[in-house]
Amino acid sequence: MSGMKRARVVIIGGGISGIVAAYQLLRASGAAGGNLQITLLEASERLGGKILTERFDGLTIEGGPDSFLSSKPAALRLCEELGLANEVIGTTESGGGTYILRNGRLEPLPEGITMLVPTRLRPLLRSRLLSPIGKLRMGLDLFIRPRRSSADESVGHFVRRRLGREAFEHMAQPLLSGIYAGDAEQLSLLATFPRLRETELRYGSLTRGMLAQRRQAKTAQPAGPRRTAFISLNHGVGELIDALVAALPGVALRPATTAIAVERRPDGVYLVSTSNGERFEADGLIFATPAYVTAELLAPLDPDLADLLRRIPYVSTATVTLGYRTTDFEQQSAGRGFVIPKIEDRELTAVTWATNKFAGRAPEDIALVRAFVGRAGREAAVDLPDDELLTLVRRELREILQIDDAPVVSRIYRWHRALPQYVLGHTERLSQIEARVARMSGIQLSGSAYRGVGIPDCIESGQHAAARLLERFRE
Repeated sequence: MSGMKRARVVIIGGGISGIVAAYQLLRASGAAGGNLQITLLEASERLGGKILTERFDGLTIEGGPDSFLSSKPAALRLCEELGLANEVIGTTESGGGTYILRNGRLEPLPEGITMLVPTRLRPLLRSRLLSPIGKLRMGLDLFIRPRRSSADESVGHFVRRRLGREAFEHMAQPLLSGIYAGDAEQLSLLATFPRLRETELRYGSLTRGMLAQRRQAKTAQPAGPRRTAFISLNHGVGELIDALVAALPGVALRPATTAIAVERRPDGVYLVSTSNGERFEADGLIFATPAYVTAELLAPLDPDLADLLRRIPYVSTATVTLGYRTTDFEQQSAGRGFVIPKIEDRELTAVTWATNKFAGRAPEDIALVRAFVGRAGREAAVDLPDDELLTLVRRELREILQIDDAPVVSRIYRWHRALPQYVLGHTERLSQIEARVARMSGIQLSGSAYRGVGIPDCIESGQHAAARLLERFRE
């Protein structure tokens, strides 16, 4: 990297993708003798985007995501680079499993469910989550031929086609909603769960494919320590943001600085104007903002690109954390949490026992409950006044878990237009977006709007955007 030109880079957006992009650029700049001048602009007063961890009175409360997948290595690798390897923790062994609400009762998700597909017969047969007819319909997956058309289909259509309506309504839909807060009838299978489609085509059946993959996993030798499916950090996911920011001494970090316009001079230099009247010159730009924000900034440069970006819809959600004295009530046996199907007609979409999921989240006499509100087509409750939203959440917890005690602590986090929806046509739209960006010299896009909404996905997105931009500055 010693043959790098001197250049100025402006990153717009200080969430995980933008911060990672700055980190990657800074590392490359150091290897090239400090040839890059990097500025990161963030509209809010804090960095980290939807990753927000509050710590007080011995409590660790997550406002946004509380974990990341161990099966996607980008986050783990980054933790190791930043010296956080000893901070990585898995879910507690005694925390219990996942439950699903059906007809007002919590039923355990049968053991052996992998990617929505049963890989163990006995737990499924014993489960009360599905009726006997629903279980038989799931079994027909072994005999249904694969769909040969290469056209995309919705996740809802795919699951019903392979596993039946009951499995979709009472199992798949609530589990999927916990990831995207989306409408399964609109979410693209190829953009959200391409592995399911690949499994169908390769093995002819989801069940047959998952059983084969399970056998392969048993014989494979895992590299490194065995991890639980979900992992976090001792002091919350925000610890990752703290470490990243500490690793950016050569980057000009500008929180509370909103980019309001981008233009390009005849000499190819970009000018970024901000709400406080400043202007930044840049030889390269990385947009790590929601697609709709990126669209407005890029509209003067490429109206067609802006139109494509505007077609990526977003959903608003809220996370409500309540802390209860464990001496005030007998904690219900709800494992690490439960999800709520749309068919149950509730405002809550999921509930997590934070203190069952990860150790050290609260003193022993406090139980932390995280409740989630808001999904595609049902977002109104997100904007209720605080007291009304708390009343709603407590009422539904009382009806489901019989928790009637007053919480000793409560926190509300609203995430307006925060979750991108990979609706039908997303893969084709993404190809068009990337083709137009490729023609715009010195511009890259990153973030959750494109190829994954999880923390590892966003980390990879920031890394790839930085790597592509660096190609422009190589001599």
